[in-house]
Amino acid sequence: MPNRPSITGLLDDWSRGNQAALDELAPRVHQELHTLARSYLRRYAGGQTLQPTALINEVYLRLIGQPEPVQWEGRAHFFGIAARLMRHVLVDYSRARRASKRGGGAPAIALTETAAFSPTHTPDVLDVDEALNRLARVDERKAKVIEWRYFGGMTAEEIASASRLSIATVKRDLRFGVAWLKHDLTG
Repeated sequence: MPNRPSITGLLDDWSRGNQAALDELAPRVHQELHTLARSYLRRYAGGQTLQPTALINEVYLRLIGQPEPVQWEGRAHFFGIAARLMRHVLVDYSRARRASKRGGGAPAIALTETAAFSPTHTPDVLDVDEALNRLARVDERKAKVIEWRYFGGMTAEEIASASRLSIATVKRDLRFGVAWLKHDLTG
């Protein structure tokens, strides 16, 4: 379709309150969000009952439920925000699973990719969330870079584009962030 608006154009239109832009945007980004969600959920150990479609639906609800429209800076910004929302959804989901009314004490859902942070045990999503929050208090940019990489599945190049940083800076932030989290999670 030669006259089809870009994803960035649709995001701009949606920011200005054009509901039709959201209607056109949703199916165009759905497959990428589904791939991101599937990748994200695959990082968890057994016991995971949340499905990629449910995760994406919750992200959509949170995106459209914002009190003020988000001023999108482009495609990478959109997927960065979606990654952050996926993290929050999974943290909320994990907390709910631990709650006594839902069978508290059930085995924690573990992020297998974060085993690099802690060789003795694989931290669960709540451990990683709390560690990222502590890192954000020290250096918010490094925490965001780690979040986009490990929760959003973004490459260093995509993170550099979304954050307007050089690739070298992103790679340094990733190295520092991983080292910091490893130290924080292992005590």
